[in-house]
Amino acid sequence: MAEKTNKKNKSKAADPDPLPRIHEVHTDPEKTRTDVPEEVAKSPVNLKSPAQWAYERLILYIQNFEKTLDNEHEVAMGFTGGEAGILRIEGMGYFDPDIVTFYGTDPEGVKCQFIQHVSQLNVILRALPKSAADDAPNRIGFRLVEDLEKG
Repeated sequence: MAEKTNKKNKSKAADPDPLPRIHEVHTDPEKTRTDVPEEVAKSPVNLKSPAQWAYERLILYIQNFEKTLDNEHEVAMGFTGGEAGILRIEGMGYFDPDIVTFYGTDPEGVKCQFIQHVSQLNVILRALPKSAADDAPNRIGFRLVEDLEKG
């Protein structure tokens, strides 16, 4: 298995023109995405500036977030930092080459998504009481490991 992983990693690293990839795992399998829109995937990552690349991905994240909203809500943007708070993790993903995103709700039940550059990644894991509406706690860690083992 290690040889397969090493060969897989070497082939990606050796690719002179890597194309964008997206990968997500959610507690709700219907929310999992691996598709990169054609307009974003048409040019290799190494031909885009970091600003262009971040801009394109933020547009996609905003668009996909808005698809989940009803007519009574609009998208807003907050900036993570000292007062960013915590969220109940309901999904996690990455968007090559340098963005990691976390999906969930804050302690008041407000839907949240944190998008973070890997150079700024700094998280703390905390235990929160499960939602009273749930019969059993959601275990995103198990879903993430299952996906990781698929290779």
